[in-house]
Amino acid sequence: MNKKTGILLMTLIVPVFIYLGLKLFGENHYTLPRYIPAIDSTTGEIKMAKRLHQRWNESEFDTVFQTIPAFELTNEQGNVFTSEDLKGKIYVANFFFTRCGTICPKITSQVSRATDTFVQDKDIHFISISVDPKYDRADKLTAYAKRFDADSTRWTFLTGEKKAIYPLILKGFHVPLADASEYDAAVKNPDETFIHSERLVLVDKEGVIRGFYDGTNKKEVDRLIVEIKVLKNIYSIAK
Repeated sequence: MNKKTGILLMTLIVPVFIYLGLKLFGENHYTLPRYIPAIDSTTGEIKMAKRLHQRWNESEFDTVFQTIPAFELTNEQGNVFTSEDLKGKIYVANFFFTRCGTICPKITSQVSRATDTFVQDKDIHFISISVDPKYDRADKLTAYAKRFDADSTRWTFLTGEKKAIYPLILKGFHVPLADASEYDAAVKNPDETFIHSERLVLVDKEGVIRGFYDGTNKKEVDRLIVEIKVLKNIYSIAK
C-alpha cells in the first residue's frame, strides 16, 4: 500500500468510526435546573431523598424540590379547573388582570406567540391567573381571551377566590404579588393597585418549577420556547 492510498483510506474510514462511536456511545445531555428546594420545617435544612444509583447499585442523596400545590379555580367558561387538569402536562403560568394597561397586554401577546409554537402539542398547556379576581369573573376573562385569539384547549384563563389565588402565586409559583389597596385605601387606579410579576413560570410534569422568564422580553420568551422543547426531550429520552 503506497502512502497516498493509506491517506485516502484513513480519510474515508476515520469519519465512519467517529460516526459509529457517536451513534453507539454518545448521549445528548440536555438538562434544565430545578427551582425551589423543599425545606424541612423542623430543622430549617434542605430536604434530601435517598435513591439507588442504577449504574453502581449504590445509594445517593438528591435534593427534594417543592411542587406546585393542588388548586381549584374557575376558567373563562365558568367551569371548575383544577391542578388535576394539568396532570401529566408541561405547563407555563403567568399572572395578569384584564384592567391592566401597562405590562399585561405585552405579557399576554408574548404568551400568545408561545402558544402558537406548540399549537399541535397536547402535552403543553398555558394558564393565565388573574390577580384581580373580584373584578375578573368569567365573562371578563372570556372577552380578554378573545382579544388574543386564545385557544381554550391549550390556554386557560383562571379566576377564583382571592384567598386561594394569592397564596398560590406567592408560595406556590414563588413570584411577588401585592394588592396596594389593602395598605392604602386611597389607591384607586388598577395599574397602581395590583403589583404583580411579569415572570412566566415553566412547570414540569411532576409540578416542579424549571424556569422563570421575563414575559415582556421577546428574547426571554424565545428562551422559554427552547427550554420547553428541551424539557420535552428530557422526558422523551427518559421513556
